[in-house]
Amino acid sequence: MSSTRSDSRSRDRGGLRSVGARDESTPSLLRRLVDDVGMLFAQELALLKAETTRSIGDLKAATVSIAIGGAVALVGVIFLLLAAVYGLSNVVQPWLAALIVGGVVTLIGLIMLATGRRKLDPSAVAPRRTAAALRKDTEMIKGVSQHEHE
Repeated sequence: MSSTRSDSRSRDRGGLRSVGARDESTPSLLRRLVDDVGMLFAQELALLKAETTRSIGDLKAATVSIAIGGAVALVGVIFLLLAAVYGLSNVVQPWLAALIVGGVVTLIGLIMLATGRRKLDPSAVAPRRTAAALRKDTEMIKGVSQHEHE
């Protein structure tokens, strides 16, 4: 019967068992503490894996954005320079028309590349939640170990 009660407590607490301090001996409590810490770190590793997978997806999207931005800028420069030569050669000299239009299109392409590059910043893909949770767990374990030494 106590096994059933313990199992239902375990399920109700998301895997971590609640315990009445008077019900169990110290070695049993320490064994459970080690088990729970192991389970906690396994959950932290699962979170790290999930965040890393998502970050890799974001990196792929950023890389595609940079590649497409570069290709669009290149094609745009070529066609707009041709259009500038044909259209503006009636108003200004052909070389000046090509320079004006080419400069504008190149600027647009550089802005697109900079946007994609910003998405590749290491801080954009860092597993923030995992790091915060691990810091919190470390502080909790330090607090428990200090409490045991008192």
